[in-house]
Amino acid sequence: MRMTQTAQISITRQSGYQFLVDFAPGIPPLLADEPPPLGLGQGPSPVQMLMGAVANCLCASLTFALQKFKQDPGKLVATVEASMDRNESNRLRITSFKVDIQLGAKGSDLLHLDRALAQFEEFCTVSMSVREGIPMTVSVSDGTGTRLK
Repeated sequence: MRMTQTAQISITRQSGYQFLVDFAPGIPPLLADEPPPLGLGQGPSPVQMLMGAVANCLCASLTFALQKFKQDPGKLVATVEASMDRNESNRLRITSFKVDIQLGAKGSDLLHLDRALAQFEEFCTVSMSVREGIPMTVSVSDGTGTRLK
């Protein structure tokens, strides 16, 4: 029988478009902010956080795939570019991600690199979920706890 796992964070509005993201006890919170003209750009935007999550997960998955063969990728550097465009309702949406990962190690020095490259993306929870689309439910309650949506 499969068991569903969950993860949870909380965010609290500080002012304007700045939100403090609390991940878990013992992990420092992160200030997120929208870029100008909406926010002050004093922290990563939601788009940047999603880009970071995709890149981090892919790099961790590539590391895992290589370490299954007892190989060390060395320093990994990933660059992510998000393309954005307006949809039919003129709402800004992410239309694609381009992720470039550079290994620190020389490819010819890594045993079974071809096998690791063929499978690492399948290990990445975040990028594979984003690719497939993630169903989402949203509720809104007021300060008294009354559910509004």
